Amino acid sequence: MEKNTIAIVLVALLVGLGGGYWARGERAPEGSHVMSDGAVMTDDSGMTSAMGSMTAGLMGKTGDAFDREFLLEMITHHQGAVDMAKQALTDANHAEIKQMAQDIITAQTKEIGQMQGWQKSWYGAQ
Repeated sequence: MEKNTIAIVLVALLVGLGGGYWARGERAPEGSHVMSDGAVMTDDSGMTSAMGSMTAGLMGKTGDAFDREFLLEMITHHQGAVDMAKQALTDANHAEIKQMAQDIITAQTKEIGQMQGWQKSWYGAQ
C-alpha cells in the first residue's frame, strides 16, 4: 500500500471513529457511531460495539503488537465491507450503489490480499 493510501485509510478511520466530533470539541453520544459524513448512527445493530471492540484491541499496543492487531482488525473490517457490498450487488435498486459496491469489492479485496501478504511476510501467519 502506498504512503498516500495508508494516510487516507488512517484519516478515514479517524473520521469514522469520531474525528468530526473531536474536531468540533463535542463527544459522540454513548451507544452511537459517527459516520464519515459526521452523521450519527444509533447502535441498534451492534455496529458500535463491533467498532469499539476493534479499536479496544489496539489500545496500549505499539510496534509489532500494534501492527499485528491493526492488520487483523482491518482485514476483518474490510471483509465485512466486501460482504455488504456483495449483498448490494444483488439487492440494491440504484445503479450508483451497485457501482460503488463493485468498487468497494475491488479495492478492499486487493487491500485484504496486501494485508494478508504483510502478515505472512512479517509474522509468518495469516
